[in-house]
Amino acid sequence: MKFEPVNTKNLETREDVRSAYGDTLVNLGEKFNNVVVLDADLSESTRTIKFKKKFPKRFFDVGVAEQNLMDVAAGLAMSGKIAFASTFAYFGSGRAWDQVRNIIAHDKLNVRIVVTHSGLGVGEDGLSHQALEDIALMRIIPGMKVIVPADATETKKVIEKSVEIDSAMRGPMYVRLVRQNVPKIFDDDYEFELGNAVKLVDGRDVSIIACGVMVSKAIEASKILKNEGINASVINMSSIKPIDENAILEEANRTNAIITAEDHSVIGGLGSAVAEILSEKKPTIMKRIGTNDCFGQSGTHDELYKYYEMTAKDIANAAKEILKK
Repeated sequence: MKFEPVNTKNLETREDVRSAYGDTLVNLGEKFNNVVVLDADLSESTRTIKFKKKFPKRFFDVGVAEQNLMDVAAGLAMSGKIAFASTFAYFGSGRAWDQVRNIIAHDKLNVRIVVTHSGLGVGEDGLSHQALEDIALMRIIPGMKVIVPADATETKKVIEKSVEIDSAMRGPMYVRLVRQNVPKIFDDDYEFELGNAVKLVDGRDVSIIACGVMVSKAIEASKILKNEGINASVINMSSIKPIDENAILEEANRTNAIITAEDHSVIGGLGSAVAEILSEKKPTIMKRIGTNDCFGQSGTHDELYKYYEMTAKDIANAAKEILKK
């Protein structure tokens, strides 16, 4: 685990992770002729339309047919292409799970399933579009890498790294992006490393391990706690699988109090991954922040985070509660 102190001035800037994805695809398309992009009639929303306009012969829109999206991506990967297949998170994980498991993962194909509109951030679209189970669905598939970038910069770095198929990046990958703009966390010189966590805030009392949009909320929670005399460390665990086991154990040994925060169900996601390691290697008091065995509902993302007790204040309160124990 590396330590990269967060630049608080960056947090004042909010960026679109989907646009970062689309722009990076265009840059990769200019460098690599074997990069192809597929979508399921959502290219404007996923921002893959940027690649479509630049490289129309290497872009494939399969229509509203997510199973077919994965089958075609698999075929292109078998022919030597690096295939980026995009749609909304729920459709790319739940609706197409059979094809992802039985073809893409089983044959260890270089397909990058990059989904957008994940979690409660989908907001008003409601439970039918709010993927709160997708990390769990992808984690369980053998050989599948699962990555949840914290901001636009990390999104760019993950996508750039994903074409290095002669390294640990070879094989299937699931990258989970969000709909809403998020605070900038990393400077442009940041480098993503698969399987390695990044400590953003150093603290001795409690450790907050977060991914995706919840990382910025964890940083804000650490500020709230600091004002009350509690020093909380914040860990960006963007690589859910493989996960940085050493970082988790290091924090558990140092603070013996762990909070996990994710825009996902507490069942099967980041919280479960951390709990699995701690239960076997270092039993530690912990609290999982996320949705609790329920579906989402319609509302703005800020309203929903408040309703499901997933705000920075809720993270801070959870930290204070477990410290009492």
